[in-house]
Amino acid sequence: MKLKIFVLFSMLCYFTQAQEPYKKMVVAQDGSGDFIQIQEAINSVRDLGPGYVQFYLKNGIYQENIEIPSWKHKLIFIGESREKTIITGNNYSGKVMATGETLSTFTSHTVLVEGDDIQFKNVTIQNTWCEKGQAVALHVEGDRFIAQDCAILGCQDTVYTANEGSRQYYFNCYIEGTTDFIFGEATAVFKDCEIHSLKDSYITAAATPQNQAYGYVFLNAELTAEDTVTKVYLGRPWRPHAKTVFIDAKMGAHILPDGWYHWPGDKMFPNKEKTAYYAEYNSKGKGANPASRVGWSHQLSKEDVKKYTLENIFKGWIPNKVIIY
Repeated sequence: MKLKIFVLFSMLCYFTQAQEPYKKMVVAQDGSGDFIQIQEAINSVRDLGPGYVQFYLKNGIYQENIEIPSWKHKLIFIGESREKTIITGNNYSGKVMATGETLSTFTSHTVLVEGDDIQFKNVTIQNTWCEKGQAVALHVEGDRFIAQDCAILGCQDTVYTANEGSRQYYFNCYIEGTTDFIFGEATAVFKDCEIHSLKDSYITAAATPQNQAYGYVFLNAELTAEDTVTKVYLGRPWRPHAKTVFIDAKMGAHILPDGWYHWPGDKMFPNKEKTAYYAEYNSKGKGANPASRVGWSHQLSKEDVKKYTLENIFKGWIPNKVIIY
């Protein structure tokens, strides 16, 4: 009897994970689809609908600031090609809008994701405001977010992985920026991603809450940089309990021997290096210098690495089993 129940439960899980979108739409700027603008397509979807909705985005430069509110969930965006399906904006911290609102880092996004179970594939998300302050390309607050085969482009603060408890998975993505260009509170895994530095600065600025077991985990990442870039840190702690781990990463010569920076001068959170958790395992390339890393960072053992599975990091959610496109 127990076996039958287990089998039925397993089948239910499989079909739940593998379900087809109940609705499919096409967005095309030439008018050949159901909508011309992405935001219009999002707005048309039933709030808290019964299943996944798929949007096929035809090639084009979509000059839109996209917002997916919390009552829009289970949306899939598939671009015709990563290089030619581009969502772009130029908002930035300090910009005064026509409404009189002054934007901050947290409202400067090109794409905002507040809903749960949102997926992007084959899309470029870009903020073109560069070298002039904080300007977010992708801001994610929802849970169980997936970006696959995407390019996320910006300068300072490119990707904001917001909110405690949010789980985010970036697979085979290209992410570029200047300072703290991957930052925030969420638990996020970056698997098989290229992380490209545009200037001498810091890659990550995690703000992991104290009670959250994992912050950023980079699996098999490749760290690259512009030819003029020679001094890049893997990360610095935005908040005292920041957690960032690189496993099997290939690091270019631009990564400094120290690896990590403690971010002094913060009156509210002094001595963050005493509580932050920064670690590596099997780093390779000219930027891999385990013997030269700062003393408060860690080199993981083979036994330590065993706990860094997707199921463990994401508390039972396995994103590669719910990608349904």
